Amino acid sequence: MKTKLLMGNEAIGLGAIRAGVNVVCGYPGTPSTEVLETIAKYRGNDIYVEWSVNEKVALEVAAGAAYAGARTLVTMKQVGLNVASDPLMSLIYIGIKGGMVVLVADDPGPISSQTEQDTRHFARYAHLPVFDPSTPEEAYTMIGEAFALSEKYNTPVLFRPTTQVCHACASVETDDERYRNKIAGFIKDPKWVIFPRLSYQNHIKIDANEAKISQDFSVSPYNHISGQGPLGIVGCGVSFTYVTEALTTINTPVKVLKLATPHPFPDKLAITFLQGLEEVLVIEELDPVVEENLLRLCGKLSLAVRITGKLTKAMPVAGKYSYEIVAAAISKFLGQAQAALPKTVELPQLPLRPPVLCAGCPHRASFYSVKQALKKTGQKAVFTGDIGCYTLGNAQPLDMVDTCLCMGAGITIAQGLQLAEPDRKQIAFIGDSTFFHTGIPGIINAVYNETDITVIILDNSTTAMTGHQPHPGTGKTMMGNISEKISIENVLKGCGVPFVAKANPLNLAQAVETVIAAVNHQGVSVVIFEAPCIAIVKPNAFQEIKESCIGCKKCIKEIGCPAMSAVDDKVTINPHLCYGCQLCGQICPVQAIGGLN
Repeated sequence: MKTKLLMGNEAIGLGAIRAGVNVVCGYPGTPSTEVLETIAKYRGNDIYVEWSVNEKVALEVAAGAAYAGARTLVTMKQVGLNVASDPLMSLIYIGIKGGMVVLVADDPGPISSQTEQDTRHFARYAHLPVFDPSTPEEAYTMIGEAFALSEKYNTPVLFRPTTQVCHACASVETDDERYRNKIAGFIKDPKWVIFPRLSYQNHIKIDANEAKISQDFSVSPYNHISGQGPLGIVGCGVSFTYVTEALTTINTPVKVLKLATPHPFPDKLAITFLQGLEEVLVIEELDPVVEENLLRLCGKLSLAVRITGKLTKAMPVAGKYSYEIVAAAISKFLGQAQAALPKTVELPQLPLRPPVLCAGCPHRASFYSVKQALKKTGQKAVFTGDIGCYTLGNAQPLDMVDTCLCMGAGITIAQGLQLAEPDRKQIAFIGDSTFFHTGIPGIINAVYNETDITVIILDNSTTAMTGHQPHPGTGKTMMGNISEKISIENVLKGCGVPFVAKANPLNLAQAVETVIAAVNHQGVSVVIFEAPCIAIVKPNAFQEIKESCIGCKKCIKEIGCPAMSAVDDKVTINPHLCYGCQLCGQICPVQAIGGLN
């Protein structure tokens, strides 16, 4: 055995390799991204890895491999499950041959997401077993159990690490053991074709399997009861880690149930836990899934046990937990004064830093170009945004993102607004990776229905928000191959878009004129702004303020670049932040900003 300091996602990735995974597909999304990247790094020659164009595609590719007996892993964040839910719901009825684990990383907080979804609800809705690791160490071995259960019952399995498990670091004992899964191959059988009659029959099997899996989970080594007393505490997933830490400072006898498999609920184990208890506190992120199951059991068996948690407001109903939150709740539940927290050095308060586009980010120039074009044409417009770095375009002074719903929705929301307000121009912003993810159907819909909208595609040659992963437009794959770049321009023309133009957003005059031509076009028009993300290009110059600066601060007030600030009524540029994009120099009314090599 070797002990390695690993991020939770690295532990999961190495655990999947250890478990004999053959095919790994996913779409980058924090907090899940590093799982696939870890497998790509350590995969050897017998594991296939890909960033798929979206989560639906990833799941379908993995399903095909699982039909043939491959062990497959699909990675995504919780909102990605929404995209993948269509094929996953049907796949549950069809079943699989090789073990298939669908890793869905939930984001309590949320820290980097537009929703606080609890994937355990989807597990109940879809009749899917779900594993909920409490630590990186546990996740390393647990994913192997997930593959084994999947094959035992021929069903996909959900694996639900949350942000605190995904991004925590721990000393994990690893070994060189590796299960070698032999792919038997696809065998033709009518069962692989979904029909209503087959779905009905399989629904009955699914229900029967859930009861069996509940029994399996009741004897799982990842679930256990410890301690004794009239009061009980349940910790599910990462929340159990907080419970363990909090109880180290509390001496009151208490019975504790650790849960790592919340669905199908391990009824037999939970009933054993409830025996002899007067009251139970349930600690879980995000929703009262375990709490509701315990209430169900108490009602079913007429157990006089009071269940407290989120439904009784004993625990916060939203957000992620911490040691402090859990320790306070447990102390109150046990009737104890809360133990003093360890003394820490008081640090000075950090200055507030609102989210902002990076200095030199080409998206800033793209937004500014569109704003200036609309000023010149005198048109009123609504700016529909999308998911990515460019969502930050909603902040002042740019103020160029009026809506943001989900991946790809900027284009289609613009179409709906145009129907409601035909006299107002609708301009949609979308990134290059997001265009391939779910933007293309919206484009086709706009062309087919002859909608008068302008789409601005922000092509910075990478999937920037989640860590610069490749996509179909970059010409690289996670297998290390160089593939044919998919031309966004050719895709648009193939979809029948009548007006397609390209421009460099950092050439302000050209960019403004290109946008003016696009918004004056009646029907669907698209501008592709091409300029690489500053994180994938090396700057070779920076800007400086000349003596001729008049202190008007137009450069600061209009683009809000974090490299610029005002000192004594003069503008100054931090050379350590400046990337020499030269946008500020193009808007200075007295040409007081120039470049240095």
